[in-house]
Amino acid sequence: MHHILHTGRFLPRNTYQTAWHKCCSSFAKMMRAVCVDVPGGPENLLLRTVSRPQPKGGEVLIKVHATALNRADLLQRRGLYPPPPGESDIIGLEVAGTVDTLGPGVKGGWRPDDRVMALLSGGGYAEYVSVPEELLMPIPPNLTLCQAAAIPEAWLTAFQLLVFIAQVKEGEVVLAHAGASGVGTAAVQLVRLFGAVPIVTAGSPEKLKMAENLGAAAGFNYKEESFAQGVHDFTGGKGANIILDCIGGCNWEQNVSSLATDGRWVLYGTMGGRAVEGDLLGKLLSKRGHLLCSLLRSRSLQYKGDLVKAFSHRVLPCFSEQPASLRPVIDSTFNLEDIAEAHRHMEANKNTGKIVINDNQRTLFGLYDSGKNNDIYTSTAKS
Repeated sequence: MHHILHTGRFLPRNTYQTAWHKCCSSFAKMMRAVCVDVPGGPENLLLRTVSRPQPKGGEVLIKVHATALNRADLLQRRGLYPPPPGESDIIGLEVAGTVDTLGPGVKGGWRPDDRVMALLSGGGYAEYVSVPEELLMPIPPNLTLCQAAAIPEAWLTAFQLLVFIAQVKEGEVVLAHAGASGVGTAAVQLVRLFGAVPIVTAGSPEKLKMAENLGAAAGFNYKEESFAQGVHDFTGGKGANIILDCIGGCNWEQNVSSLATDGRWVLYGTMGGRAVEGDLLGKLLSKRGHLLCSLLRSRSLQYKGDLVKAFSHRVLPCFSEQPASLRPVIDSTFNLEDIAEAHRHMEANKNTGKIVINDNQRTLFGLYDSGKNNDIYTSTAKS
């Protein structure tokens, strides 16, 4: 009996509590995130436990409730669009959530549990992300966290292209390709807000109908007709003053044909290829056309901060109007565990508007955050 009693060790109460608190502390420093070890297809997206980021000077740690997909995410997963130097290699360019921790030197008046949305250079597919305070925006009170997650990347991109790059003017005609995409649906609404006239291209009657419901004055199914002819007919032969183009190579001839004299052709993606064959420069020159190229992710923090400030002042209040004059368009929501299926949904071009990713349960490691609100906004997932 004596030997049996000594085969195990019995920890005193204080020692047991110390071990338990160390275990909880270790868990509290971790989070779930989607990782890509080997570039490739959606099946290479892995949900695993990683270290939680710590906010640096001027940064705010956000407890992520929802993120949203962007075409850049698909490229990064395939190894074709790496994050800028020094940024997180976790995919994800936008989030909505609540303030968890303030880093040293934060001056913006943010407080724990404030509802915020943010533009990122990476790190969105995770339970926590640390963000420079310049890139935070308050969530309008009438929007859910899932709706807010659909705003930062798409709406800031559309705002940047229209205001900072093309300098849209009242009464101008703006042709937006992929008019039912996240950027496209935002662009249509912003063009209307700025007093200009939006027209779009899309690949199905349903997508064209969605764009028209948002305010598009005309829409052209690029799979069934020449959008250049449609633009000519709509404008009486004058052409579009601005083209927002995420397609690139395969559309160049129709784009130049659609462009008005002195028009601005803004290229921000090359989904239709990068190679161009033919007399692009000659035809563009004959119209005195401006070819403007822009990316957002690689811009400086100063530029992005100025963009967020301008958007917050000029556009963000419109989401809170009654009735709201602007609204994010959400195609579907997926749980974080179904991230691969969400990528397949976007790659198949099935979405009209944004694809949102959220968590259908409390934050796994947030359960150990004493005194915090750990609830994650939930929504029915679609595939």
